[in-house]
Amino acid sequence: MSAIDNAVPTERRRLTWPAWGWSLIGVLAVWAVIVAVRPGAPLDPLTQALSLAPFLVLVALGQMLVITLGPGNIDVSVGTIVSMTSYVSVAVGATAGPVVGLAAAAGAGVAAGAVSVAAILLLRVPPIIATLATSLVVTSATLLLADAARGGADPALRSFVNAKVLGIPLIALLVVLVTVVIWFLLRHTRLGLSIIAVGQSERAAERAGLKVVAVTATAYLVSAGFAGLVGGLLAAFISPSTQLGTSYMLDSIAVVVIGGTLISGGRPVATGAWTGALFFVLLSGLLNLVGWSVGAQNVLKGVLVVLVVIVASAATGTGRTSIRRLRASLTPGAPQAASTTTTQKEPIHG
Repeated sequence: MSAIDNAVPTERRRLTWPAWGWSLIGVLAVWAVIVAVRPGAPLDPLTQALSLAPFLVLVALGQMLVITLGPGNIDVSVGTIVSMTSYVSVAVGATAGPVVGLAAAAGAGVAAGAVSVAAILLLRVPPIIATLATSLVVTSATLLLADAARGGADPALRSFVNAKVLGIPLIALLVVLVTVVIWFLLRHTRLGLSIIAVGQSERAAERAGLKVVAVTATAYLVSAGFAGLVGGLLAAFISPSTQLGTSYMLDSIAVVVIGGTLISGGRPVATGAWTGALFFVLLSGLLNLVGWSVGAQNVLKGVLVVLVVIVASAATGTGRTSIRRLRASLTPGAPQAASTTTTQKEPIHG
């Protein structure tokens, strides 16, 4: 009897609807509408989406690690880092080669992330304010680099970014590999499990002996490094621009949330970075097709994110958990356990 009882929860877990499932349905729905609005080759919209989505997926994966750290953790500097590092990649690549140029772009991103980390961990500045301040510094650096910019990306790098294997963009296949690595890191390594533990309860993670400071720093540095790498790749895919990364700040957050990662932290969904990114790329294509302005598209994306957060909070109870935490912090003598015992210890889907 006990064996049967133990088997039931296992079967239920196997049948659980994945957190990225709704965004996948969204991808299929938008794809179907595009095909209906513009009849023709039905696979063309997906092919075009696979050419654009990998860049957004990379930025979203880094943003996902930051958001997983828990409430208040968000990196609003990724967009400006993308713009800045597009110039860094071209400038360094012109003399040292495209590989070194990409490495320099990623390194410049990490350096910008280090500024945010210092402000968050040493000066105790709230993450959104710290990364916003970093964004302002990076924007100034971008303008200086743009004034001195000459030429474009290396032709070899352009060929690499635009290469295809069996009709699938090579960059998409490589980003899929990166996604698998991130998934493995989150599921099977001490660092990944520590990021999740910090997001579920920072206080409990500290009591368990985890190095919360190191874990937090790593997440922000990886996020900034991915944004820097994307800037270098986009410099070859499009061209360097002071506005190149403008949409990536909002879109990366939207992709993470739509993809199933909890905005309250503690549950990353690596697969959702792909379904969320494909959804937004296809949605942008559809809205451009019907004549929506960029401003109107951003409003729609913002509304979608808010709706997903509300639905996720209602479904998982994270909204009630946050209210209990707030009440506990405002009530004199309230037991601190309230912030550690009620956490969303949910399985990681993808």
